[in-house]
Amino acid sequence: MYIEIPPPVRFFGLDIHKHYLVAVGLDGRGDKVYGPRRVSWADLEDWRSKTLSPQDAVVIEMTTNTWQVYDELQPFVHSVTVVHPPHVRMVTQPQVMNDKIASYNLALLLSKGLLKGIWIPSQPVRELRGLLAQRSKMTRLSTQAKNRLHAVLHRYHILPDPGNLFHADRRSWWLDLPVSAAEKVRIISDLETLSFANQQIDLLTACLMQLAAQDAHLPLLTQLPGVSVLSALAILAAIGEISRFPSSKHLVGYAGLGSRVHDSGLITRTGRITKTGRRDLRTALVEAAQTAANTHPHWIAELKRLEPRLGRNKAIVAIARKLLIAAWHVLTFQVPYKHSEPALLARKFVQVAYKLGKANRPGTAAAFARQHLDRLGIAHDVLSVPWGKKKPVPLPPSVLTKAAAPG
Repeated sequence: MYIEIPPPVRFFGLDIHKHYLVAVGLDGRGDKVYGPRRVSWADLEDWRSKTLSPQDAVVIEMTTNTWQVYDELQPFVHSVTVVHPPHVRMVTQPQVMNDKIASYNLALLLSKGLLKGIWIPSQPVRELRGLLAQRSKMTRLSTQAKNRLHAVLHRYHILPDPGNLFHADRRSWWLDLPVSAAEKVRIISDLETLSFANQQIDLLTACLMQLAAQDAHLPLLTQLPGVSVLSALAILAAIGEISRFPSSKHLVGYAGLGSRVHDSGLITRTGRITKTGRRDLRTALVEAAQTAANTHPHWIAELKRLEPRLGRNKAIVAIARKLLIAAWHVLTFQVPYKHSEPALLARKFVQVAYKLGKANRPGTAAAFARQHLDRLGIAHDVLSVPWGKKKPVPLPPSVLTKAAAPG
């Protein structure tokens, strides 16, 4: 039975800040009926119960605390719309802006139906994004500490010994360098920073591997050349639900990898990519494209074809866009990547299994590889995977071969 939900009576715009929010309420005609009112976070629950009702529609801009505010308000009001700040600026650009005006504009635009809400990610997607962002911060912290330590060697014209300069066993070597007392304190600080960052990276990576082993979509993405377990997680976290993209073109636009277009009258121009989508998704695809263009025969040839005309950087971006289109197809239809080679894909799945770790996956790495090869319906005749100087890794028999056998 279809139940029609009545439209909202009031429209509230909330301008969110670190310690408070500013609320303005309008009626359907756009006349102000509430506020502007400044509400501290400590008083949010009391304000919500006394002010808001199921006949109120609320709009907030995407910011640091958006999801918290959304979760706290959504059950008690008609609707909560989350909007992307650049979309609001495209509609209105007042010369004078403050919290009261910002809240009023949000409520007015919502009451007139001029705001389009963004997709609200589920709690698991939010947590995955948070873990990946934290790991990225720790990686940058580690890189910065290493760069500062390298700069010390450069300043004092010290030629380092071969090997890993930042292994734990090399700490005494750093402390014995002939440098000033102040420089030695900075070296100790950077070594401690590096140790802390590496510990955090290991902790976060272990948690991410547990989540990766539980995601049925991850093996589909790791088919793509250049896509590792971590980059696959980054792509999945940025995309969320693939079903919300009706075509690969929509996903390319979401990533900001589409070209700018000006088409008016007799003038048609295209320019650089828009960069108006998720930066983490673009970063993951560009890194994958760099690896694919150096290792995979198809993409090596593609780079060779595009580079003379576009230059290397633009050619890599073009390959990243093509990889994202391929990602949409393998995730939407759960099919094999069209340029994959069965033997190489079998080896890739074994590598993914080892990366996930024995504790996070049932069975052996070989069984993991066979399971996902059978899932894609390929490589049933691949019986082993070469593994460097070691013996080839034997794969279990394919269930597809057994099903095809007579009797």
